[in-house]
Amino acid sequence: MERELALEIVRVTEMAALASSHWMGRGKKNEADGAATSAMRAMFDTINMRGTVVIGEGELDEAPMLYIGEKLGSPEADGPEVDVAVDPLEGTTIVAKGHNNAMSVIAIGDRGTLLHAPDMYMMKMAVGKRAAGKINLFDPVDKMIEVVAEANNKRIQDVTVIIQERDRHEEIIATIREKGARVKLFGDGDVGAAIAACLPHTGIDLFLGIGGAPEGVISAAAIKCLGGDMQAQLKPQNDQERERCMKMGLTNPEQLLTLDDLVKGDDAIFAATGVSDGELLQGVRYLGDDMVETHSIVMRAQTKTIRFVRALHNVEHKPNLLWK
Repeated sequence: MERELALEIVRVTEMAALASSHWMGRGKKNEADGAATSAMRAMFDTINMRGTVVIGEGELDEAPMLYIGEKLGSPEADGPEVDVAVDPLEGTTIVAKGHNNAMSVIAIGDRGTLLHAPDMYMMKMAVGKRAAGKINLFDPVDKMIEVVAEANNKRIQDVTVIIQERDRHEEIIATIREKGARVKLFGDGDVGAAIAACLPHTGIDLFLGIGGAPEGVISAAAIKCLGGDMQAQLKPQNDQERERCMKMGLTNPEQLLTLDDLVKGDDAIFAATGVSDGELLQGVRYLGDDMVETHSIVMRAQTKTIRFVRALHNVEHKPNLLWK
């Protein structure tokens, strides 16, 4: 992939974040998601690439925009062929309620490198580069905590595990607390939570729990850029979901998936723009006089370059914003 593609991709997440931010706190999650999706698709049409959506809003008959299999890029594109994984608005409910941790996210990789994860549950574990290669998803939780404590040169009581606040995680949460480590709960938006475990300044040492499989692949692209580690296991709930896994090339639907299974090769690009404030990014700020501020991150696995981008936008010059 061309390195210029990274900065082009962040323009796409910026536009989706701007479009969805208008709906912050208005109680209308579908409108927020629709605005982000439409803005993202329009911006993709300006990029010199030949992209195929492998993780998107659903199948063609389920979602009119950014559906799995859709082709993206400028009609005259002669750029690289890439897989595209998108979540135009990670945290639709977050935006509707005016809560924290909503983002617009994109991951891209060379054609055939991103796992075509079906829309189902996935058990996920992520750590930063100090603990990379030292931990296994099938390890007992108390052993995971011991490993990350040693890797990060911390006492057990100073280790923080971030996990989604769901009934399905009650046993894991109890085990973490019994071990003496800290628990940081979050509501929605597990891409940002997984990435936070790979950034030392967040103070988070381990991400663990069951969430969406598509979000897992998007997270994996970011974690590969950061030099961290991730492992996962799909959790099909019925025979239909198992059959779908096998149709997508996973002969053993419940096998251990390593970071290289989720994102093959040594290159990937990840970009995200905050919609509301979170662990990773600040949200969209309305400054008055038609000026709006965004905060984004864009990373590339091949070079391990991480850029934080603060941008000022004049909305009068943004034709793709649907709410103007």
